[in-house]
Amino acid sequence: MRRMAAKVNHCCIPYIIASIRDYTNCHSMRFIIALLLLTSSYVSPLNNGLALTPPMGWLSWERFRCNTDCENDPENCISEHLFKTMADLLITDGYASVGYEYINIDDCWLEKKRSLNGHLVPDKLRFPSGMKSLANYVHSRGLKFGIYEDFGNYTCAGYPGIIGHQISDANQFAEWGVDYVKLDGCYAFPEDMDKGYSDFQTVLNNTGRPMVFSCSWPVYQIYAGIQPNFSKVMEHCNMWRNFDDVQDSWASVESIIDYYGDNQDHIAQFAGPGHWNDPDMLIIGNFGLSYDQAKTQFAIWSIMAAPLLMSVDLRTIRPEFKAILQNRKIISVDQDPLGIQGRRIYKHKGIEIWSKPITPTQDLHYSYAIAFVNRRTDGTPSDIAVTLKELGLVSTHGYRVQDLYENVDYGVLHSNTKIKVKVNPSGVVMLRAEVHNHALLHIS
Repeated sequence: MRRMAAKVNHCCIPYIIASIRDYTNCHSMRFIIALLLLTSSYVSPLNNGLALTPPMGWLSWERFRCNTDCENDPENCISEHLFKTMADLLITDGYASVGYEYINIDDCWLEKKRSLNGHLVPDKLRFPSGMKSLANYVHSRGLKFGIYEDFGNYTCAGYPGIIGHQISDANQFAEWGVDYVKLDGCYAFPEDMDKGYSDFQTVLNNTGRPMVFSCSWPVYQIYAGIQPNFSKVMEHCNMWRNFDDVQDSWASVESIIDYYGDNQDHIAQFAGPGHWNDPDMLIIGNFGLSYDQAKTQFAIWSIMAAPLLMSVDLRTIRPEFKAILQNRKIISVDQDPLGIQGRRIYKHKGIEIWSKPITPTQDLHYSYAIAFVNRRTDGTPSDIAVTLKELGLVSTHGYRVQDLYENVDYGVLHSNTKIKVKVNPSGVVMLRAEVHNHALLHIS
């Protein structure tokens, strides 16, 4: 639910500064380093060598749902034609060149019944060439191929699930050339998921084919009032869902932002190279987000080190939304090799500040990506002014600061420098503050 508040103006800037100072006093560099050491000792995460940065690609569900009417809607139904088209566009329209590499099928690709020998059968009318042929096509474009199944008796749309067929299904995926498996949790008992998802990850690994494993394990347990064992989740999953499906609306995106901000102390520590919290798909370029709201989703997902899985019709996306999705500077924040999930460090009267430690580092100081978010909708931009020091940026050598949407380079700023940004309603300003390498000053 949206929060109503008085207009943010200069009179509340001292309160903002004081609150951030309180945060940075207890969330210093020492705290972050200690946190990293602590989380590294929890458990060995899944070690299949995959998803060392958050996966990037295209996924059908949010935009195309379970449209199986290829007779009346042949261009938009779940079919091999749709996925081949999107694979082509990833290449020709530049998405692959900035990192998007997966073409992922979601629900509704199957026949309603298995074959007589118990195998999964792709819908014969909508996927007449079969899944191995489709995977080969995707691979021929230099991309990777993902598929959907469900841990339960049925998928969420009522197609066959994997229960009782785990080994044969995993072997089928491997034979087809699948690179990524999303396993949903409908029609299953949440209390069985600790063992069930863990066992299926073992079965996938035993096929000998590397496949990213995307789990819905935690979210179904949370719905059932069970506290997920995230140490076990990260041991068996490359990525996992924690919260509701994203819908094509700003309210939905806001609810996800709130969930990850409100629960960051419990879940952010489990994210890292090879294992990621997944706040769900990017809906940028669809119908529910304004231009500023789309920029906000992309910025926050990148701060959170989230998988970047677009679910949009790439044939009709408008240029300004395409530019957001292909913003290399923001993608580099999401794909930063440290793999640290960023955090919300300030929230008051509709104004939020999110921060993510990134490379390069210098003298034990991180660089940072900072997102200033205006959750207000009262029709006028809000001014936010803070010093670098009050954001926790304390290197004595300063930071090179850039605006990642406006492509403005502010040069090298120091800890006492005050930054003032003007943020549109439901919009964002995103900065990269790269710790300055003083050694370069001595190079002639």
